[in-house]
Amino acid sequence: MVIIAKVRVSREEWSSRFSEWYRRMLMEAGIMDYRYPVKGCGVWLPYGFKLRKLILDIMRGLLDSTGHQEVLFPTLIPEDMLAKEAEHIRGFEEECFWVTHGGLKPLGTKLALRPTSETAFGPMFKLWIHSHADLPMKLYQVVNMFRYETKATRPLIRMREVLTFKEAHTCHATPEEAERNIREAIGIYKRFFDALGVPYLISRRPEWDKFAGAVYTIAFDTIMPDGRAMQIGTVHNLGQNFSRAFEITYERPDGTHEFVWQTCYGISGRVVAAVMAIHGDDHGLVLPPRVAPIQVVVVPIPFKGAEEAVYQASREVAERLREAGLRTYLDERADVTPGEKFYYWERKGVPVRVEIGPRDVERQQATLVRRDTLDRSEVPIAKVAEAVKALLKHLTEALRERAWSWMKERVKPAVGVEEAREFLEARGGVVELPWCGDDECGQRLEEEVDARVLGTPEDVEAKPLGPCPICGREAKTVLRMARTY
Repeated sequence: MVIIAKVRVSREEWSSRFSEWYRRMLMEAGIMDYRYPVKGCGVWLPYGFKLRKLILDIMRGLLDSTGHQEVLFPTLIPEDMLAKEAEHIRGFEEECFWVTHGGLKPLGTKLALRPTSETAFGPMFKLWIHSHADLPMKLYQVVNMFRYETKATRPLIRMREVLTFKEAHTCHATPEEAERNIREAIGIYKRFFDALGVPYLISRRPEWDKFAGAVYTIAFDTIMPDGRAMQIGTVHNLGQNFSRAFEITYERPDGTHEFVWQTCYGISGRVVAAVMAIHGDDHGLVLPPRVAPIQVVVVPIPFKGAEEAVYQASREVAERLREAGLRTYLDERADVTPGEKFYYWERKGVPVRVEIGPRDVERQQATLVRRDTLDRSEVPIAKVAEAVKALLKHLTEALRERAWSWMKERVKPAVGVEEAREFLEARGGVVELPWCGDDECGQRLEEEVDARVLGTPEDVEAKPLGPCPICGREAKTVLRMARTY
């Protein structure tokens, strides 16, 4: 976890320090260059792009193994298609980028740069689905999407061009099948975030803050080091809202026709931001081994008169590690001191560093340094690959346990508005307030606590501590609230 400060500071200073750390790490670790001359846009750098790819590989594997198939849709969506579902267009009309000209010629129909793709998939589902034999249809794509964010933009967290957007869209014969798919999608996301060691809260969004056009929305949120909650994934039950708008029907075995039932679910580049922030520390990134572009770096520490022996042993160790299937880099730069190399690779979050010096050569051993704790150990060169693999496994578990423990300490039940507000002002995190279930009371809580409602717990049993603080009626559940991005 990022260590923002070792002394007591205000939340404003805490947030400022994290923001500074985060932006610095994007550049110093080679993740993203945010200096592109269009507000809210950035460029994936090679190291960051590899990190992105390895993260997406996990998601693709989970989706492919559960019957999803990958597709790729156009970026442009005609205005009349986007407007087919009335609630949906109302939810996005202020966020769309519009293409109005082809060269110098005005277009007859404005084209939106994809804000999301429910309305793009709709007409194609209508063409592809004919009978019950075509269902379920489970498709996904990884694409760019565009939203005209008017709030302060942040790299990967709030962008106008989201450079990594995984969205899945499914069609089903019955509402029960669609609901089962929702549960499957939630399970996929749990396994995905567990693989990254990213802790999460699963909440059902309130009626007034669900996805535009959905029957209901389930969201995954995590808590960042500055105490703010960040949404990292969403799952939506669309019912028949879009299938009716786009006339997506199928023929039943008895010859009658019915509208399909749909779901959709997405993640974005925020996942990379979460991995960076939740596991990082004052030294830089700390990457989970499974997604680290470089899992182990070998650093020779030559002394005068022993250079060749050290380099030879280092090359031997690097080769052993590569043969064991580990993503390995041998840093033989002659114009950089070993200390500078240590600093450089710690910034990039490489999980394990292997040091080879003259003493190690004499003893036929290597020194291993784990990135999360910087603890050192010595192992025989003959067993270096086996030792590194074991260390990577321990490091993976340690990162996951540390992150979950940190987050759980920052989820607090509260009885009233004042207690909730004071907790969020002092520490950030998530508060859980008793709620009667009435939308008006929920929106009043949002205003009085001065925080955003995340929703009601979907992952744990909700146990209200008292009556609804707004109306005084018996609470039916709890309402999670947090300061957000």
